[in-house]
Amino acid sequence: MHQPPTTFEVDGTAICTRRMQQGMSVRQLAEQVGCTPSYLRKIERGIRKHVGPAYYTRLRKTLNATDADLLRQVP
Repeated sequence: MHQPPTTFEVDGTAICTRRMQQGMSVRQLAEQVGCTPSYLRKIERGIRKHVGPAYYTRLRKTLNATDADLLRQVP
């Protein structure tokens, strides 16, 4: 049986770019995702690379993005 991932390895730069393209501040996105602005800044700067399923799902929905848009691409 297929198990869903426990974390998602995200591309912080892509999240930051997508957020800015939509005219959102870090604080606005953090409020909609349900995390702190500090946590979101760490993701965008690459300090935190892994995000739990709940946060990842809300990030995708809020940013109207796909997995290809937000997940880190491994060469």
